[in-house]
Amino acid sequence: MPHVHESVRSPVTSPDVAAALAGGRGVVALESTLLAHGLPAPQNRAAADELEAAVRAHGAVPATVAVLDGVPRVGLDGAELDRVCGGGLDKLSVRDLGVAVGLGGDGATTVAATAALAQAAGVQVFATGGLGGVHRGARDSWDISADLAALAGTAIVVVCSGVKSILDIAATLEVLETESVPVLGYRTDAFPGFYRRDSGHPVPWRVDEPAQVAAIWRAHRGLGSGAGLVLAQPVPAADELDGALHDRLLAEGLALLAERGVTGKDVTPALLEHFHAGSGGASLATNLALVKANAELAAQVAVELAR
Repeated sequence: MPHVHESVRSPVTSPDVAAALAGGRGVVALESTLLAHGLPAPQNRAAADELEAAVRAHGAVPATVAVLDGVPRVGLDGAELDRVCGGGLDKLSVRDLGVAVGLGGDGATTVAATAALAQAAGVQVFATGGLGGVHRGARDSWDISADLAALAGTAIVVVCSGVKSILDIAATLEVLETESVPVLGYRTDAFPGFYRRDSGHPVPWRVDEPAQVAAIWRAHRGLGSGAGLVLAQPVPAADELDGALHDRLLAEGLALLAERGVTGKDVTPALLEHFHAGSGGASLATNLALVKANAELAAQVAVELAR
């Protein structure tokens, strides 16, 4: 029988994260699915260090989230990051957390699971790449990311580059509106599409400074809302994926998924791999650039909230 941890009511925080929370300092949660399933080795391990360094450079403390040996952890040390990046971890959404903990397993956390564990630990800000959403054809497949339901009931600021262009972006924005999740565009009037700066859809609200985000979040929480908040920042202009290349890879990738019958949680990793291979690594560079920029912005927001 695998070892089952006896205390699973709340995540275990690393010493530096625990000290930061106790001292009222800014903390930024980082997901581990990006490292375990979104980036190839050895780039994933280098990215883990780079993202944590980006958060520290802006005055906050990084808290990468994962489940290891059945223990939900908010904040990982070097050896634990090695394990996350070494392969073999399950992909955990919120529904999978209890299973992984109960069986004493190892898992990398998605946006939904990271948000839930971070919020349970007292972390208010979370940086990621792209938010999950409503998949194309969801009217028939009912394929809608748990990220949206998690945001509706998890009080955390999620800094992202919108949603991946493989999704039904219009439907995703409609669900966020239905769930009363505010969506802010950071220094943009257009909702980002992950690899592309403009998805073709507007953002409901625009902000231009981290202090504005902090003020909105305090007001949002003060008015009694238990929902999260989406802060959407476009990929840096210099790192945006070429439009024609993006559209070709997207069309090819969608056709490939249909041909192979790929569905559910396997869709995003399969498409990301197709983009990586088909772009000669350009999409990977774009992915890393936008995640790093989001980590930096999240740190600035976390510091403002800690003032």
